[in-house]
Amino acid sequence: MQPNFIRKLKTLLFICLGTGFAGVIYQLIGEQRLDFNSVLLGFPLGLVFGFLELFLFPKAEKRFRQWSFTKMLVYKAMLYTAVIFFVTVSMAIIAGLSEGRKMSELPIFLKSMSLLVLVLYALVVYSFLVFFLQINHLLGEGVLWKFIRGKYHQPREEERIFMFLDMKSSTTIAEQLGHVRFYTLLNEIFHEISQPVLQTKAEIYQYIGDEVVLTWEVEHGLENSNCLRAFFMFRERLLRNSGNYLKNFGVKPEFKAGLHFGKVISAQIGDLKREIVYNGDVLNTTARIQNECNKYQRDFLVSGILMNRIKEMNGFQWERIDAVTLRGKETEVELFSVMEAVRPMLGEIG
Repeated sequence: MQPNFIRKLKTLLFICLGTGFAGVIYQLIGEQRLDFNSVLLGFPLGLVFGFLELFLFPKAEKRFRQWSFTKMLVYKAMLYTAVIFFVTVSMAIIAGLSEGRKMSELPIFLKSMSLLVLVLYALVVYSFLVFFLQINHLLGEGVLWKFIRGKYHQPREEERIFMFLDMKSSTTIAEQLGHVRFYTLLNEIFHEISQPVLQTKAEIYQYIGDEVVLTWEVEHGLENSNCLRAFFMFRERLLRNSGNYLKNFGVKPEFKAGLHFGKVISAQIGDLKREIVYNGDVLNTTARIQNECNKYQRDFLVSGILMNRIKEMNGFQWERIDAVTLRGKETEVELFSVMEAVRPMLGEIG
C-alpha cells in the first residue's frame, strides 16, 4: 500500500479512538451507566468524520482553497451537524429496536433535550479534531507529534538528508507575470509537491521564495530510494499539469535540485513562535550543490557520499560529473547527475 494511504488509515484509527473515548466521557459527564453504546456511537461518527476529512475533502482541495476561512467554517459546521444528527438518530433506532422499543417512540427522542445536547457535544468533539488536524497540516506532517513528544526540546545531533528545490528562470518568470501572479503560481506549484512528500516520507522544512527545502530521516530517505523518487514524482506532476500552467500563467515551470546528507543540530526554538530548526554545514553544502546545476546543465545533482549510501537504484540512471570544490568549501565534493531510466519501447524488448 502507498505510504500516504497507510498514513490516512493510521489517522482514521486515531480519530475513531478519539470519538470512542469522547463517547465514554459523555456518559461519565451525564452520570450515566457505562456501557458499550457510547463506543458504538463514537466509532461510526469517527469513521464518517475521518472519511470526509481524509478522503473526500482532499479531492476538492483546489476548490476549497478559493473559499474564505469563514465560508469553509460555516460549510463544515452545517455538514457535520447534518452528519451527526443522521448518525445519532440511526444508531438510536438500531439500539432501540435491539432493546425491544417501538418506532412510535422515535418522535419523542427527536424532540428531547438529550438529542440536542448530544449533537452539540459531538460538534465540540469534531471542532477539537479539526483543530488538531489543521495544526498538524499547518506545521507539516508529523511535526505536531514531535512537539508533543518534546523530541527536540533539547538540542540533539542527528543525520538527515536534505534536498534544495529551486525554480528555473524564476526571475524572468516573476518579471513576466508580476509579483502577485508569480506568487499565485508558486502557491499552485507548491501544492503539487504535497503528494510526493507524503509518499516518500519527506518533511517540508522551509519555503524560501521560489525554493523549497525537503528533509528526511536517513532511514526514510534511503528506503526505496525515497530521496531520489521525490524529485521525479514532483517533476512528473508538473509535466502532467503543464497544460494548465501554460493556459493560466503562460509558463511551464521546471525545477532543479541538489541532494546531500550529513550531521545537523536539531532543536526546537522560539517563544512567541516555535519551530524546529536544523543547523549544520550540510545545508550550506546542499545549497551549493543545487547551484552547480546551472554550471553542468543538469536538473538533479547528488553528492557522492549520499550516492554510496543508496542501495536501490532500479529505475534510475546516473552519471559521475566531477569532484568539485564548492564555493566557500575547501574539500572537494563528488557530484553525480541522476536521471530516470529510459523505459524501452515494446518493439525494443528482446
